[in-house]
Amino acid sequence: MTHLLFLLATITVAAWHGPATAQSENDESFVDPTTAMAFVKVPGGCFQMGDTLGGGSSDEKPAHEVCLDSFYMAQYEVTQGEYSKVVGSNPASFRRGERYPVEQVSWSDAQAFINTLNELSNRTYRLPTEAEWEYAARSDGQEEKFAGGDDIAEYAWYAENSGRSTHPVGSKQPNGLGLHDLSGNVWEWCQDWYGSGYYAESPRDNPIGPPSGTYRVTRGGGWNDTARSLRLTDRNSKTPGYRNARFGFRLVLPLP
Repeated sequence: MTHLLFLLATITVAAWHGPATAQSENDESFVDPTTAMAFVKVPGGCFQMGDTLGGGSSDEKPAHEVCLDSFYMAQYEVTQGEYSKVVGSNPASFRRGERYPVEQVSWSDAQAFINTLNELSNRTYRLPTEAEWEYAARSDGQEEKFAGGDDIAEYAWYAENSGRSTHPVGSKQPNGLGLHDLSGNVWEWCQDWYGSGYYAESPRDNPIGPPSGTYRVTRGGGWNDTARSLRLTDRNSKTPGYRNARFGFRLVLPLP
């Protein structure tokens, strides 16, 4: 009997750490066995992307309808512990613990991390598109100013409360989907090239940004930014090789 229990435990552990299979449309959440990252399902739907509340910059306009397929988004920004486990090093400036978000990573660094993780996990993780990021941050496209609501201090680390530092992921309240830190803590790289006039020509279904460009999109604002930069429709951009202690990322997994 003891031998049988040991054998069953061994099989269970092997299955848990073995190659991952594609997620099902019915799975509401899952944990990646390679990194222990938690992912939450974002149900597909349509929303008005861009400045619907007024006061936004010209590149946030016109507000336009976007429809997205369902996908999974990481509950938290990639942490220093997760990054080190996959890449073998930690580039962060604020090395205060494994649960702090990794920063000092460029868009290209994020791609290298994803490529390695996909090889290890047998999955197809990637950065979110700009549309996916905004839709998820706005809790399925709701007209929220910040990720979770209008009380920024409850949901975000930013210039007024951060003490000029990042903070452990998940230490502020989540938005309506259970996602943390989409406003504040660190800026998050998106997959898209940036186009200041892209909203006027964006396709309705699953837009992926311009076909080429000079800059990649970043979203969400960070620990050293004012509330204006943490608005969920605010757009920022940097060159793919740019690194700074304000910039990190999170992952998504498309449904098959």
